[in-house]
Amino acid sequence: MNKTKRTEIFTRLRAQNPKPTTELNYQSPFELLIAVILSAQATDVGVNKATDKLYPVANTPEAILALGEKGLKQYIKTIGLFNSKAANIIKTCRMLIEQHGSEVPQDRESLEALPGVGRKTANVILNTAFGQPTIAVDTHIFRVSNRTGIAPGKNVVEVEKKLTKFIPDEFKLDAHHWLILLGRYVCKARRPDCPTCIIADLCEYRPKTKSD
Repeated sequence: MNKTKRTEIFTRLRAQNPKPTTELNYQSPFELLIAVILSAQATDVGVNKATDKLYPVANTPEAILALGEKGLKQYIKTIGLFNSKAANIIKTCRMLIEQHGSEVPQDRESLEALPGVGRKTANVILNTAFGQPTIAVDTHIFRVSNRTGIAPGKNVVEVEKKLTKFIPDEFKLDAHHWLILLGRYVCKARRPDCPTCIIADLCEYRPKTKSD
């Protein structure tokens, strides 16, 4: 995979979807933060169903803290790992109030210090809420990066570093959204839908699927 191929790949992805964004529902950086914490090992659809009921009742650190862990669980109990997520969210809300004036911090170190927030979550917040050109590598992006040859790596950090290095600057802000959507709907884990893929001729995945 060379620079010319990568540029063409992202040029096509941009042409197809000029303004990509997350499929999580949110109206503020705080709502996005809670949704991303909830999304670990859960679908965006499942998270949206829960937050669509939660946010009209509580969508600030103070309001969720007032619900308490038990009250919060009633809204998120349909989501996997809801017990540990509820505990982390309550702790995060308390930290935001006490240390950040109830605002979501805009730097990686402060974000990763919040309970339930790892590198991937921090990257999503920095990128989607604050417009920083970070790249959050989830299972979809890890698979697509390795399968296509855009940025092969043995682990998510290695893939993230290669994507950051290899993707031209003009595409970095939106790159992780394009790659997630490609992995979620086209370059799927079990059977990639190569015949409908707009970058199939540029992809370096050899055992491509054929039209039925």
